[in-house]
Amino acid sequence: MASSAVRGVSSKASRSTQSANAKKTAFDVKSFLDSAGLRRKVTEFPSKTIIFTQGDPAKSVFYIQSGSVKLAVVNESGKEAVVAILGPGDFLGEGCLAGQLNSMATATAILPTTALVIEKDEMARVLHGEHEFSDRFIAYMLARNIRVEEDLIDQLFNSTEKRLARTLLLLARFGEHGKPVKVIPQMSQETLAEIIGTTRSRVNFFMNKFRKLGFIDYNGEVHVHNSLLSVVLHD
Repeated sequence: MASSAVRGVSSKASRSTQSANAKKTAFDVKSFLDSAGLRRKVTEFPSKTIIFTQGDPAKSVFYIQSGSVKLAVVNESGKEAVVAILGPGDFLGEGCLAGQLNSMATATAILPTTALVIEKDEMARVLHGEHEFSDRFIAYMLARNIRVEEDLIDQLFNSTEKRLARTLLLLARFGEHGKPVKVIPQMSQETLAEIIGTTRSRVNFFMNKFRKLGFIDYNGEVHVHNSLLSVVLHD
């Protein structure tokens, strides 16, 4: 059964043509943030650095320029659940704009990450004053919520093999900018196991399987090929 979680990946690919056609006229969020007189600072987070912790005061919005960030929540018994993997072009910490006083999750850089850090009041000022940016931000948040729902369905209904394949495709930003082959630098199998909720040995088994089938190549860096999509689309 191909779940709606699987369709989330394939829908990225189907939107790539529209994205390419609109590329010249699309609103460039990064350029806007760089030129709008927005008070912000650029911060670099080495791999495995905690950006903020669940329960910390929520006072800034982060715009990821490069790298990858894991959002995870921990319950009272100490069990952790990964709720999102974010990459270039994504925001995090935006809950503070909706009145959250404390962070609802822990954000950890899983690759070396560079982000713009924007204070809550400054972000709110720009959202109120720049309508095109505000529209883009709202559209981003709606898409983000859909992806989180797809991630949850993926965890509940898909096999370990499909979850790993989907995670690799998402980390590789599959279907974006019309480039079907992407590279994930220095992603450990322990981290992948943590993301999809399984053991390192299971990740190792399926990574070797994907490599033998020609879906990926890896030697430190993971090269993800578009043929990996067949795993998540297979019934």
